[in-house]
Amino acid sequence: MAILREWRAEIRRELKDEYVEYVTATGLAEYRGTEGNLAAVIAVRDLDAQRSEIVTLSWWKDEASIKAFAGEDISRARYFPEDDRYLLTHPETVQHYDSSMPSESSEDERMLI
Repeated sequence: MAILREWRAEIRRELKDEYVEYVTATGLAEYRGTEGNLAAVIAVRDLDAQRSEIVTLSWWKDEASIKAFAGEDISRARYFPEDDRYLLTHPETVQHYDSSMPSESSEDERMLI
């Protein structure tokens, strides 16, 4: 079973597209470049006229793989130099879940989605 790492924050809606590009070039690139990363995606949604929410989901082989990306305390969020320009919230922690990979879902599970 894989480990799913979830990070989410509120961002400036007017900079949403620019931030998605930035996160793709920084966070997702580093996720995907770390041995033991299985996949990573970004999701965004608008909350109101000023705010959007961004979520990154990454799947990892094991806790050691996450440590290679995040450091010894895997519950701490990792930020990049320009993040503060976009962020309205700055969560200190991330969530981890035991998870199957999306492609590992059975046919029955896919029918329920």
